Amino acid sequence: MAAAILRRARSRCRRPPACVSTSARAPGPGPFLASMRLRGMALSPPPPPPTNQGGRGGAGRLRPLTPRPRPASARGGSVPEAAVRVEPAHGGAWRALGAPDARRRHDRGQGSGPRSPSESPSRSRSRSRSRSRSKKSEESVFSGLEDSGSDSSEDGAHSDGGHGGTRKTTEKQPQAGTSSPRTEAVVSTPAEDEYAEDSSDEEDIRNTVGNVPLEWYADFPHVGYDLDGRHIYKPVRTRDELDLFLDRMDDPDYWRTVQDRGTGWDVQLTDEQVALVQRLQRGQFGDVGFDPYEPAVDFFSGDTMIHPVTNRPADKRSFIPSLVEKEKVSRMVHAIKMGWIQPRRPRDQAPSYYDLWAQEDPNAVLGRHKMHVPAPKLALPGHAESYNPPPEYLPSEEERLAWEQQGPGERKLNFLPQKFPSLRAVPAYSRFIQERFERCLDLYLCPRRRKMRVNVDPEDLIPKLPRPRDLQPFPTCQALVYRGHNDLVRCLSVSPGGQWLASGSDDSSVRLWEVSTARCMKTVPVGAVVKSVAWNPNPAVCLVAVAVEDAVLLLNPALGDRLVVGGTDQLLSAFSPPEEPAVQPAQWLEATDEERQGGLRLRICHSKPVTQVAWHGRGDYLAVVLATPGHTQVLIHQLSRRRSQSPFRRSHGQVQRVAFHPSRPFLLVASQRSVRLYHLLRQELTKKLMPNCKWVSCLAVHPAGDNIICGSYDSKLVWFDLDLSTRPYKVLRHHKKALRAVAFHPRYPLFASGSDDASVIVCHGMVYNDLLQNPLLVPVKVLKGHVLTRGLGVLDVAFHPTQPWLFSSGADGTLRLFT
Repeated sequence: MAAAILRRARSRCRRPPACVSTSARAPGPGPFLASMRLRGMALSPPPPPPTNQGGRGGAGRLRPLTPRPRPASARGGSVPEAAVRVEPAHGGAWRALGAPDARRRHDRGQGSGPRSPSESPSRSRSRSRSRSRSKKSEESVFSGLEDSGSDSSEDGAHSDGGHGGTRKTTEKQPQAGTSSPRTEAVVSTPAEDEYAEDSSDEEDIRNTVGNVPLEWYADFPHVGYDLDGRHIYKPVRTRDELDLFLDRMDDPDYWRTVQDRGTGWDVQLTDEQVALVQRLQRGQFGDVGFDPYEPAVDFFSGDTMIHPVTNRPADKRSFIPSLVEKEKVSRMVHAIKMGWIQPRRPRDQAPSYYDLWAQEDPNAVLGRHKMHVPAPKLALPGHAESYNPPPEYLPSEEERLAWEQQGPGERKLNFLPQKFPSLRAVPAYSRFIQERFERCLDLYLCPRRRKMRVNVDPEDLIPKLPRPRDLQPFPTCQALVYRGHNDLVRCLSVSPGGQWLASGSDDSSVRLWEVSTARCMKTVPVGAVVKSVAWNPNPAVCLVAVAVEDAVLLLNPALGDRLVVGGTDQLLSAFSPPEEPAVQPAQWLEATDEERQGGLRLRICHSKPVTQVAWHGRGDYLAVVLATPGHTQVLIHQLSRRRSQSPFRRSHGQVQRVAFHPSRPFLLVASQRSVRLYHLLRQELTKKLMPNCKWVSCLAVHPAGDNIICGSYDSKLVWFDLDLSTRPYKVLRHHKKALRAVAFHPRYPLFASGSDDASVIVCHGMVYNDLLQNPLLVPVKVLKGHVLTRGLGVLDVAFHPTQPWLFSSGADGTLRLFT
């Protein structure tokens, strides 16, 4: 209904009437015409009408004219044409009234009659002013057009007209009591289309496709249809990228030009539109005058009102007792008598105290929950936390130094107890924030899921291991002690036949022992600390490699079979140097006559100190570890051809130990954090083992070659199964201090580890041929006998090649045999 009224008012205002009766004085277009111009409607100002005397009085007389037919298809429906009278209101503004309005006013006695002679001019003016106000408000309400407020002023001296009501008329107002001249003119209808230049704020009427997607017109030359059903063709775009670039550079308004999707034409945004877009991009409101932070208006005040909301008298039923309430009260009385309803107990106003460290009350609100898990409680503070602890809780200087050297995870207390004379002298706790953070982590990471308890005997959870007596033979007791070194014995090695034993010490000597009698057969002075000793594993060769400073000494101890000793010398002397010696990372030097008498045969000189030597299983290759950063940490020497080579091009950390695979062409290199397995023939990395240790100290390979053990300085022994994974199969933490040496037995399923706690732990390690069965690791014996010296214990261990015997060397300068 409202939309029909609005369209009717618009069509009436847009179409010029067939005949307009005006007064002689035409001050110009009224505020309604000005507002229509602002809305973009084609309204031309009326031509100056010819002067014509009307009747008496200040009102015009209605002149009937023949109505002009109007097409029924015009917008707004069919409205019958009628004569329209334009009469001047107070202040000079013009008003257009239809014939029905004028007839209605005439019937009510407000038409164009002469004013009574007895009526005063001021009273007439006020009555006319009130009529114009009421009529204007009525028209503005029913037509949907906003009131411009420019009809008249209180004094009737000024009036607004022209464009938007901003132009002031300078013509004088007619005095009261004088009749104003009137003219009548006929305004003809323009021939052009009255909707050609029409525009509206509600919708874009130039393209009438409605909600049809514009993508459907992608293959057509037009983009839609106008009001008359004609095609709206797309603009011809023959410009290339260069033209667009020149427009972008030359046109200062290029940045504010957008393309209208409805028509395809380019439209330049005005400053107001650009400002609106910028406000919306900043997340602000579109209206500039909108204040989002204006104070809220309270619709209801908090004051208590003494007057009732309504002054309606009370009903009769408000004085009569209710039967429903009587029934409810009787039921409640019966429930109280039967004890079903208990009276509320008065609350105890005394403050309640509870123990912070006590167990959580199961009757509490959270405790009654079935799956509630209480938060972990903090430990009670002890005497050590006191500001004045007992003397036995105060650490000594040695205990303080030991506490500082320990790691955070190894300390029993995360603080040192201190004594203060008074509580005021206690400083701020330095670990307060850290402890609060750890407490928050405990509360946050505490599992809140209750696990179902399974009634299982704890003894059943322990794996069923065989008894040690069923795993014999293994060394159980100390048999012999080899004494003779004056300093700690760093390394030892057993001959392939198991008859002789070689040891290197910090007293700059290498001693050769007879295993069965613990007699020192020979002492070879080398002039420096011996870092490593390795007996050649080939039984047909009698050679001992000794690492001293930056050289590797090859000794012939001349022990055992004389044919083997003579064959070793013939093998070394049969080498003929090439005509053109190649450049090598090491230098091979023959021993002098005096050195040959002491047993020295060859000297391999390096540029850096040597920390370890390791023989290949066939006895022709020798691997050397140098204490130097870079890719030359590992060198491989060939004894028969006296050739040295560096197998790696780059380094992966500081190399600790190397070992050859017993049966395949593999080289194992242990760095601080990993163990790498290299294929020597393919010259590629095969596997990288991650022991998860802080610092790898030693390495040993199983005789079958499928399992590896390595020890670390953080007292871990890690077992790797190469066929299973690159992660440890088992991690053993039997030692209390750093591990120095590990070893496999060549024949028996035994392996041993020596540590700085002066103990040797022997374990049973059975590796099965069935790949589906995991290795069986059982510790069987802890061997003790060495004495701690300088904080060091057992430095090296080695098994006898044929018997279940174990040799160990320690920092106390002795070697011990356990059988």
